[in-house]
Amino acid sequence: MHVPDGFLDPATSAATAAVAAAGIAVALRGARRELDERTAPMAGLTAAFVFAVQMMNFPVGAGTSGHLIGGALTAVLVGPWTAVLCMTVVLLVQAVVFADGGLTALGTNVTLMALVSVAVGYGVFRALAAVLPRTRIGALVAAGVGAFLSVPAAALVFVGLFGVGGVADVAIGTVALTMGGVHLLIGLGEAAITAAVLSAVLAVRPDLVRGARHLRRDVTLAPRPPAAAPVAVRDAA
Repeated sequence: MHVPDGFLDPATSAATAAVAAAGIAVALRGARRELDERTAPMAGLTAAFVFAVQMMNFPVGAGTSGHLIGGALTAVLVGPWTAVLCMTVVLLVQAVVFADGGLTALGTNVTLMALVSVAVGYGVFRALAAVLPRTRIGALVAAGVGAFLSVPAAALVFVGLFGVGGVADVAIGTVALTMGGVHLLIGLGEAAITAAVLSAVLAVRPDLVRGARHLRRDVTLAPRPPAAAPVAVRDAA
């Protein structure tokens, strides 16, 4: 999903950079309502996790591989506004330190993986969470579907950008078919990883998952201690 330098013309790259900057500015304001003493450390851990997992690719067939984007997962864990900031930091470090995506394409990659992925993934999660049972299984299904759909959504936005400002001599139909097909498969891996990570966190610390605050909490009443047996008092002879 990382768009390399020179794949889009300068005008399109500049436009996506402006969109990314505006999105980050809005996210900075929104994150103030999400960050607290629990969310702030979790945001750092989530960003580090997404950074590490993005470096590992999984095969999707025919010599093609994919990796976790992490937008939906991050949004469910720490909230959508904080997720945009986490994803932006990950993409910035990857571009500067590892030349993954390139600096001139940073705005494009932030738009696709920090804005589109988070918006679609978290939007689908919230919509499904509103109608599914308020249980852990319901949350995992909602997050998995959101993660799955976020990947081809970002891919289709890239196809639109390529149609406007792509510089490679490739037909737009070929790009759409290739990107759509491959990223549907990658979306399956995204959904599986998202559900697995959320299941593990919900099993041990559900209070750390911001998106799980709507879940029904099962209240277990402690058993009442048995009443003490009456003590017979004998009259002294």
